Amino acid sequence: MSQIRAFDHVGITVADLDGVTAFFVELGLEVVGSRMFVEGEFLDTVIGIPNSRTEIVMLQAPGGGTTLELSSFERPDHKPGSPTAMANELGLRNVAFVVDDVPAAVNRLAADGYGLVGGIGEYEDVWRMAYVRGPEGIIVSLAQQIG
Repeated sequence: MSQIRAFDHVGITVADLDGVTAFFVELGLEVVGSRMFVEGEFLDTVIGIPNSRTEIVMLQAPGGGTTLELSSFERPDHKPGSPTAMANELGLRNVAFVVDDVPAAVNRLAADGYGLVGGIGEYEDVWRMAYVRGPEGIIVSLAQQIG
């Protein structure tokens, strides 16, 4: 039986690769390498969609670690998801990041038009956390260790 050796990346399929990339860069992630197109037998085999073509951007926190892969399909056209999905809907629930100051991060994102899903909460004087609805309905969890 094969064992997991490392956590590599989380992938999110988006329609507006430029817009979503800009959102995560504004949040503090950095683009790793260059944008690239992927197509051919490898992609067709792995995702099970013949004649597919996608453009990807990899992002990473300044300190390194797990990457975030944003992918936008040129072929076939992407299928719409629910831009208002809530945390209890099946599927990817949120992408979480540790930040220095949750209220400041929320305010900065609000200035760009991205609002809270609920509110800013505190858990046992240890964590401050908020969910922000980012572009294309992506829920971004912002967490700050406070105790």
